[in-house]
Amino acid sequence: MLYPDSFEQKLGFDKIRDLLRQACISPLGQSYVDKIRFSDNFQLIDKMLRQVAEFKTIVQYEPEFPSSNYLDIRPQLAKVRIEGMMLTEEEFFDLKLTLRTIQLCLRFLAGKEKEVYPYLNELADAITVDKKLTEAIERVIDDRGHVRDNASPELATIRRRIISEQAGLRKKLDGIMRNARQQGWMPDDISLTIRNGRVVIPISAEHKRRLKGFIHDESATGQTVFIEPAEVFDANNEIREMEYEERREVARILRELTALLRPYLPELQRATTFLGLIDFIRAKAKFALQIDAGMPKLVNQPLVDWLQARHPLLHLSFQKQGKKVVPLNLLLDSGQRILIISGPNAGGKSVALKTIGLLQYMIQSGLLIPVIEGSTAGVFQNLFIDIGDEQSLENDLSTYSSHLTSMKAFVTFANRKTLFLIDEFGTGTEPGLGGAIAEAILEELTKSGAYGVVNTHYTNLKLFADKTTGLVNGAMRFDGEHLEPLYELEIGRPGSSFAFEIASKIGLPKPLIDRAKEKLGSQQVNLEKLLKELDIEKRVFAEKNMEVGINQRKLAQQLAETNALKTRLDNDQKRLLNEAKQKAKALVAEANQRIENTIREIKENKAERDMTRLVRQELEQFDKKELKPETLVEEVRKKPEKVEPEEFLPESGAIAVGSFVQIKGQSTIGEVLALRGKDVEIRIGDLKSTIKLNRLEKVSRKVYREAVGETARPKMQGIDLNEKMMNFSFNLDIRGQRGEEAMVELDNFINNGLMLGYAELRIVHGKGDGILRTLVRNHLRTFPQVTSMQDEHVDRGGAGVTVVKMK
Repeated sequence: MLYPDSFEQKLGFDKIRDLLRQACISPLGQSYVDKIRFSDNFQLIDKMLRQVAEFKTIVQYEPEFPSSNYLDIRPQLAKVRIEGMMLTEEEFFDLKLTLRTIQLCLRFLAGKEKEVYPYLNELADAITVDKKLTEAIERVIDDRGHVRDNASPELATIRRRIISEQAGLRKKLDGIMRNARQQGWMPDDISLTIRNGRVVIPISAEHKRRLKGFIHDESATGQTVFIEPAEVFDANNEIREMEYEERREVARILRELTALLRPYLPELQRATTFLGLIDFIRAKAKFALQIDAGMPKLVNQPLVDWLQARHPLLHLSFQKQGKKVVPLNLLLDSGQRILIISGPNAGGKSVALKTIGLLQYMIQSGLLIPVIEGSTAGVFQNLFIDIGDEQSLENDLSTYSSHLTSMKAFVTFANRKTLFLIDEFGTGTEPGLGGAIAEAILEELTKSGAYGVVNTHYTNLKLFADKTTGLVNGAMRFDGEHLEPLYELEIGRPGSSFAFEIASKIGLPKPLIDRAKEKLGSQQVNLEKLLKELDIEKRVFAEKNMEVGINQRKLAQQLAETNALKTRLDNDQKRLLNEAKQKAKALVAEANQRIENTIREIKENKAERDMTRLVRQELEQFDKKELKPETLVEEVRKKPEKVEPEEFLPESGAIAVGSFVQIKGQSTIGEVLALRGKDVEIRIGDLKSTIKLNRLEKVSRKVYREAVGETARPKMQGIDLNEKMMNFSFNLDIRGQRGEEAMVELDNFINNGLMLGYAELRIVHGKGDGILRTLVRNHLRTFPQVTSMQDEHVDRGGAGVTVVKMK
């Protein structure tokens, strides 16, 4: 079921029909474009999509597939059905060309393996064109669309006689023309011509009575007349009679051939249907290539799981302008059935909604959609949309009444196989009442189990989605620094309308905007502020995560290199040990041999003293020379001296009231005011705080003076650190402020950041003439805790934002 009746027009599918008609070669394919219908039959949808996917491959890589003579022969077939009717030569010629194209298509598919184009082959399996029929037409109709001379013996005889008579007639007329030229009755550059089907001679008007014959015509000026000489009357009559005879014979032949077609009508109608489908499927394939569409995985259940989805008409429009469409990633499944999209106006919410509706309608109408590989599409039984203004003067419906009428249909007919799309949910009436009714309708649609996407600005709907199972918030991303839409859908959090920021950019006075914030109330303002800061923080941490990912990959690479080096060193060590063992074995074997030789010589010489001494000396020399250990060169290593600046060395002694201390790991220094067991109350500048004793270390008075200045500041009442942390934002916006008040706010901001231990802070001062930026950075240089200052990334404000790194 589709709702409303203008479904296609609202989504722009009527324009896609027009593009498909243009892509068709003949009215055969165009007739199928008009028959495109939404279907919830899974097998039919799957078959249509696979046919288009196969033909997309043919269009890309098979140029030999026939692409001409897709002629509409349905009028000829209807004419053949009537007994006694006869097709003309032109109609038979169209039939001949069409049957030839069908045969080429069938021959192409038959020449491929069944597994290459299985669904197109299935389409062609039931199509046959009898060879006897094509041969019969070929015997009668030549390649110029005329009946052949040898179509019958009678026709061949008649045409030979006509040619012979025409040759004799030409000879007679040539003789008459030569005489006329000699007499000066006609110019030399004029030749024979035809009038009323008879050959005539052009003669000057003043000499027309000199040539006997019949005047058939005269020129527009009346200076030339066309005369059939009396000598050729009989010859022309004879030729005219033979032409009539030829015409009768041709009609007889065509009548017989038409009768021959009649038994093949069912076969010819199926073949014509096949040719129209081929033209239609090719048009869908060509359109898929135009919009860079592919075939997602199709499942027989309600599901939307699309990656890089693009609006096809927007894609074509941007393509002409040299731009690219920002793609859409979307998941609607049993876990998150309904998506609530929020965000600023002109941020892309309505385009996203129309993209979802149009692509789902396309997929269930047998068209490929512009998504990338890995996407999955499901099948829905109902598609409901409420987009745009449906107010009607005839039915006396206001804008809001038309929306409520649509909501009534949605609530009545929605089920678990329904996909509904609602734009600007609840608008058109008083916001409080409209929001309440919208929430009640959304609750009812949630109970029905339907799937859907809703665009809204209402906060109560965002909160309802956050606490209701099956619903999920989504936001169209927005650059809060430049106040420009990014057209990216982010699922998982609600979006801000950025109404105050946009109003400020347009130029509304700041007091007026401040009064509007007061009238709205702090709760709503804080929510918008939190959403904006959340968006900024997410972008900052996304970049940090990218840096961490890069570092992790570098670390993994270094670890792999280290492991490889360790393995190589272990192998070198083992190889050296093996070589040493081999050498040792050789030395031991040689030593044993020398010992045995020594013992043998001593025995043979009967232990003579001189000889025994000599043999022992040789053995000692072998021991000293061959088994002498190598001397190792000791590597002298110098231990690095650990030098630590004096001001960072903690002072010895116990921490007591009046001691100066710093927080371990930080440069924040304060004075001890009181000790309460393991808790210590300290003063840091003008602020008081309670910190655990084990987190503090004692420092000298000199270090304290260098950190806080020469004179002690007056003591002030302490504050709640937890409350300070909850209300603190790492992002300070001082755009539009005067220098003096901006510096006061900057001081408080930096002190709070130091107290709470923030390592990085952001100051939004804007670009302008750079005056406020210079003041901010000069003032920041007076803080010793500031290590560096730099411009923010270009995508997040560039020179209009200063990022401060803290110690």
